[in-house]
Amino acid sequence: MKKIITLSFFIILAITGINAQITVSGVLDSTVSVIAGAGDAPDFSFGIEEYANLRFQARLREGATVYGAVNLLAAAGISAIGLSAMDLNIGSENFAAAIELERLYFRLRGEYLDFNGGLMRLPFGYGQVWGPSDFLNPRNPIKPDARPRAVLGASLTWYPIDELKMLGFFASPHNAFETEGKGSKFGLSMDRHWDRASVQALYSFEIPNEIPFANNSSKYGIHRAGLSVKADVVVGFVMDALYTYNHEAKTELDGLSFSAGFDYSFLGGDLIVLAEYLYNGEKSSTSIYGGGGFSNNHYLYAGFTYSFSDFTNMSLGLISCFDDISFIPSVSLNHEMFQGVTLTISAQVPLDRDLFNKDGNRGELGPIRPGAAAGSHFNGNARVRIRF
Repeated sequence: MKKIITLSFFIILAITGINAQITVSGVLDSTVSVIAGAGDAPDFSFGIEEYANLRFQARLREGATVYGAVNLLAAAGISAIGLSAMDLNIGSENFAAAIELERLYFRLRGEYLDFNGGLMRLPFGYGQVWGPSDFLNPRNPIKPDARPRAVLGASLTWYPIDELKMLGFFASPHNAFETEGKGSKFGLSMDRHWDRASVQALYSFEIPNEIPFANNSSKYGIHRAGLSVKADVVVGFVMDALYTYNHEAKTELDGLSFSAGFDYSFLGGDLIVLAEYLYNGEKSSTSIYGGGGFSNNHYLYAGFTYSFSDFTNMSLGLISCFDDISFIPSVSLNHEMFQGVTLTISAQVPLDRDLFNKDGNRGELGPIRPGAAAGSHFNGNARVRIRF
C-alpha cells in the first residue's frame, strides 16, 4: 500500500510538471462511538476514529482529467477493530492507522463520447435506500455512512441525443489475483431522461468462473438484467429491479431483487417523508449469497427528515424485516455549526422478539443475529465533519 501511495504522489508531480490545473478538496471526520454490547460482546465499548478523504482533480487542457482520492484513518478502541482487515502502515501503542487508495482514474472527454478508466465507481439504478441495480457495490442502509467502494474497470459513454446516455463498461473480477480474467464483468446500460421521469435499462454478463471465489459464481457465467425508473408526479416515485440468472445455481424467482418507494415533502419542504420496500431473493444482488448483506425476503425502510432551520435538521428512520419481525430504529441530528463544519449525532437500537420474550426467536436486524454469539443493544456516535 505504501508503494501505491508513493506512486500516486509521483503521478501528481508528473501532472504538475506539464502545467495541469490541479484542485484539491476533502473531508475530515472526527468520530466518537459508543456501543452497548449483547451476548458475548462487552457490556460497553468505546471508540475514536479520525478519518480524512483527500481528493484531487487535474485537468489536462480541455479533453482529459485525472481523478484521485486517498483515505487516511487512525482509530482506537472498538473503532480500531475495523482496521484489522486493512493493510496497516502506521501504528502506535494507543492507535491503529491505515492508508487506503479509494479512487484513481482518468476521463477523456469528447463532444459525444467519454471514456473513463481506472479505479472508479460504476453506480447503477435510481434506488434511494436499497439499490438492487448497484450490484458492483451493494449498499447497506444499516450503515448509511459506509464509504462507497470502487472497482478497477473502464467505461465508454455515448450521448447520441440530449437526455439519452448509452454506457458500455468492464469491471475486473472480485479476486484481484485472477490472471485469466474469470469473473470479469461486461455490460451495457441506457439512461433516458424526460422532464419528470427517467428510465435506466441494464444488462451485464460475468465471465464463467470454474473455480468459485464467492458463493455467487458459475462455470456457465452469470447474467444480470435490470430496470430502474424514477418519476416526479404527485409524489417522487422510484422503482429499481435487478434479476440475476445463474444456471449452475438453478436460479428462479430467488434471483430477483426488487425495490419500490416514494418520497413526499410537506410544510413547504421542511418535512420530507421517505418509504421504500425491498424484495430480496436468496440468490439476488442484495442477498448475502450474491454479495449483498441480507438473508431474508421482505424489508421496509420508512423515515422522515425535518428541517428546523437552514442549519439544523433531524431524521428518524425505521428499518424492518417482516420475515422474522426485527427492526432497527434510528435517529440522527445534524447541525451546521458554521460554514464547512457539521456536527452529527446518531443512534441505532436493534430490536427483535427475543429481546422482549426471551423465546429464542432472534431476528436478522436484532441485537444478536441468528448464528452469532455477540451483537449490540445500542450503537451511537458523534461526528464532526470539516469540508475543505
